[in-house]
Amino acid sequence: MDRFLIKYAVDVLLWTITMPVAFALRLEGTGQGAYYAPLLPLYTFIGAILKAALAYRFGLHRQSWRKVSVRDLFVLSKAVGASVVILIGIVFVAPAPLSAPRSVPIIDGLLAFLALGGVRLSNRLWHERQRRQAVASTARRVLVVGAGEAGTMLVREMLRHPESGIAPVGFLDDEKIKQRQRFMDLPVFGGVDDLPRVVRQANIDEVLVSMPSAPGSVVRHVVEMARQARVSCRTVPGLYEIASGQVTISQLREVALEDLLRREPVQLDLEKITGYLKDRVVLVTGAGGSIGSEIVRQVTRFRPRSIILLGRGENSLYELERELARSRPGLVYHLVVADIRDRAKLAYVFEKYRPQVVFHAAAHKHVPMMEMNPDEAVFNNVGGTRNLVELVLEYDVARFVNISTDKAVNPTSVMGASKRIAEYIVDLGMQRAKPGQVLIVVRFGNVLGSRGSVVPLFKEQIRVGGPITVTHPEITRYFMTIPEAAQLVIEAGGIGENGMVYVLDMGEPVKIVNLAEDLIRLSGLEPGEDIEVVFTGMRPGEKLYEEVMTEEEETLPSHHEKIFVARRNTPPEGELNTLLSALFDAAAARDGQRIRQVMRQLVPGYHQPDVTTENGR
Repeated sequence: MDRFLIKYAVDVLLWTITMPVAFALRLEGTGQGAYYAPLLPLYTFIGAILKAALAYRFGLHRQSWRKVSVRDLFVLSKAVGASVVILIGIVFVAPAPLSAPRSVPIIDGLLAFLALGGVRLSNRLWHERQRRQAVASTARRVLVVGAGEAGTMLVREMLRHPESGIAPVGFLDDEKIKQRQRFMDLPVFGGVDDLPRVVRQANIDEVLVSMPSAPGSVVRHVVEMARQARVSCRTVPGLYEIASGQVTISQLREVALEDLLRREPVQLDLEKITGYLKDRVVLVTGAGGSIGSEIVRQVTRFRPRSIILLGRGENSLYELERELARSRPGLVYHLVVADIRDRAKLAYVFEKYRPQVVFHAAAHKHVPMMEMNPDEAVFNNVGGTRNLVELVLEYDVARFVNISTDKAVNPTSVMGASKRIAEYIVDLGMQRAKPGQVLIVVRFGNVLGSRGSVVPLFKEQIRVGGPITVTHPEITRYFMTIPEAAQLVIEAGGIGENGMVYVLDMGEPVKIVNLAEDLIRLSGLEPGEDIEVVFTGMRPGEKLYEEVMTEEEETLPSHHEKIFVARRNTPPEGELNTLLSALFDAAAARDGQRIRQVMRQLVPGYHQPDVTTENGR
């Protein structure tokens, strides 16, 4: 017999039986049983027809009893509620000889919900128990760190899917009140410091960190405790990675460096972001790069009319196109292979697509490479930005967001100086902007995992057995994750105040040598024993410490606690244009020395590095 028909028959039978039970409970001990006894067959019959129709109408027979959820029970409650309302109506309109007690339909509804809901929950619990018993001998015993919403959701997933081979034993949580409670019928054994003891006593095989909003220092402490207890450690992603808000077993992964460095999650002003991105045409330059591609991913959440993906590397654009086709099938986007130095091609793109919001992420960013090729830094970072600003003004683009770097502050490199000059160009565009146009600069530091950054380099060096090369034992940098940087850039774009540089709060700077040692330990190795860390000396244009603001820039708060505002003094327009002409002349002549001389005139804080390469002259 068809399983749907069986479930339908069971539901109707149980639901029909509740009516005589409701009569019996209502009339017990009242002495009215004989008076209402003739009505029992009538109301049972009417109820059976009504309930059969409602069970079919609400599709109760199509619910999966093995995976029944709160949503299924809500549908069940609507079906039962409908029967109660209709039966009460019948009782009210029936003539006196046929009128049953008014409380009978209510009692019938309560009994029906308990009976039909109970058979579903019992079926689910029985099947889950059977599956758990089948894999109990081989399941890994896990300890979940974090008894919050993410932790309980994760344990619920494990209990639903015992075939995953993971058996939760209990929780750890530093909140004292939680240590006296049970979650999902599992105990909270104590705080994070109790981890080694609990691992020994409860025979734990693995530790799962389920605190997506915890700062990196907390995750680092858990990882260290797990290392001392000699158990493996995995984690759920941070909040930046959990777009759906759900936590599942499939999202478990090894602890990554980003987890150790992450900060408190950014709370986006979704209403403001939706306002300036929804139904807009958005252009992203450098769309195939690490930051550009993440900006594209984040922008798609706010339902733009279309996105123009502009970049110079066809392979990276191809990969992004495949990702969008898979993850955002309804998104309208246009791929444009173009160089931001080609003003004619950019003008063609602006004329054809008429972008309303532009995120400018395209840039040369490698410090030593730009020291060897200063002309390219000028043509790309300065000239490309000037092309875009001019076209933004010409085509009445509503918002232009230029992504800058902390290396633009008191720069010691050609790359940093070129990005500072690009900021000047944006500021000049701000002064020319029409009412309703907003041009801003967003400045932040290094991005973990971006192309050419230290983390991929260190991972490759560990893969081949070392050594890891660090330029100086005291060198420090500010770091952000790629999703964090992209989200804050988009948030800053919604602030909408001309004449400002928005500086993203990146927390405390991190020593690169500590970063290298953390990555070695996360790879299951020991620094100095399995992998050596070697200091190679400072590279051309490199600084020991990065800054995010100059001393002259006035720091102001914004509406977002992680975004600050800097006012800066841009050279007068006439002086700036004169020096820019001299800079491009020097770049066209491939004269590295002259390029640096003009940059020092443009950027007072720029000082030439002690070491220059032969190519950079």
